[in-house]
Parts: sequence; C-alpha cells; structure tokens
Amino acid sequence: MTDQHIDTPPRHIVVLCHPEQDSFNAAIAEAYCATVRSHGHEVLLRDLYAMGFHPVLRSTERPGGETRLFQDVEDELTLLRQTDVFVLVYPLWFGTPPAMLKGYLERVLGQGVNPEALYRRAAGGVLAGKRLISFTTSGLKEIWLDEMGQMRSLVQCFDRYIERGFDMQPSAHHHFGHVTHDLDEVAARRHLEDVRTHARAIAATLDKERAAVRASEPATPA
Repeated sequence: MTDQHIDTPPRHIVVLCHPEQDSFNAAIAEAYCATVRSHGHEVLLRDLYAMGFHPVLRSTERPGGETRLFQDVEDELTLLRQTDVFVLVYPLWFGTPPAMLKGYLERVLGQGVNPEALYRRAAGGVLAGKRLISFTTSGLKEIWLDEMGQMRSLVQCFDRYIERGFDMQPSAHHHFGHVTHDLDEVAARRHLEDVRTHARAIAATLDKERAAVRASEPATPA
C-alpha cells in the first residue's frame, strides 16, 4: 500500500450482473454501495447489463502471440488497479454464475494471464493483495443447495480459484436462498440488513488497517 493510496478513501468496485434493473440483486448492490459511502469510502457500481458489456472472449484476447487489449477491458482494468475491495453481486442460474459475469472475468481478470501463471499462483494482476466479496441469490432454498453440495462447489471452483489464482486475500461469500419474484418483504428487509452489516464490517476493517499503517509511519520532523 503506497503512502498516496493511504491518503485516499478506500475504494470498492461492485460488479452487478442481473438483466433486470429492479431486481433484488440490484437492491443488494445499492445497499452495499450506500453503506460504504456512509463510511466515507468510494464505491463504483459496474452494472454489466446496463453497460452492455460484451462478454465473449475474442481469439485475439487469448494469451500468446499478439494479444490485443480492447478499450472496454482496459477501462475496467484501470478502475480495478485503484480498488481495495472487489464485490460480485449475481444470481445463481443452473448452479453457476451468469454467462455475462463469467465473460467479464475471462476478459478482464484473464487479460494476458496464461495457465502456468495460475498454476504457480503467480498471475498477480490488478487484484493482487485485495479482497473478494460475493453476494449471491438463488430461487431454491439454501438447505437444498447445501444437500446438493452446490454452495460448497461454487465457492471452491469459483471464489477460491479467483482468490488463489490472482493472489488475493481470503474471500467471503454471502448467499440468500429462496429469492423469488414474490419474496416476502420481511425477508427482503432482513437480507438487505445482512448486506449492510457485512458492508459495515469490511469498511471498519479497511479503516482500522489504514489507521494502523498511519500510526506505524515515522513522525515527520518539525
């Protein structure tokens, strides 16, 4: 962490992946954003569907040869270089993240990364040393997903892969099951308060870490 970075507010990048603007996933993203802003942090919401992000990996983007960096990917990488927390908000469709989100990760995080680097946990990149937090929803109840081993599998093959492959800090995953079009208002409020609680916790952690770094710096001579 550079001195210049310490003196700026912590930044959170929230990547929302849901085709409906009024979805519960959008409400989750907004609750998180509003909470960290209230702590004086900076947050940028990247709504992939609203942005019209192109998720299909082109052959020229694959590592090896003359790899091309497209402007939309370069824009995302520029934002991610200055972030402290990378937040993913998405629904589970057929047990996995939406194709749009997978395409975003392939094109952005995978830019210029070869399999050997991932194998050696040396890919690094724009998210090295940073935090990954995921908020997911599903129409099925959590107890059923747990019985099927779905959540354990998702966290292992998706979250942990990103975390370890790109040398990030330990990740966190928060899931809300049985989220349907007729979601009970009481349950919705409870879920969103859980999101705010998690957002407050990460904001407090970042503030504490920065305060500790400032306190460890040598005093400036008078």
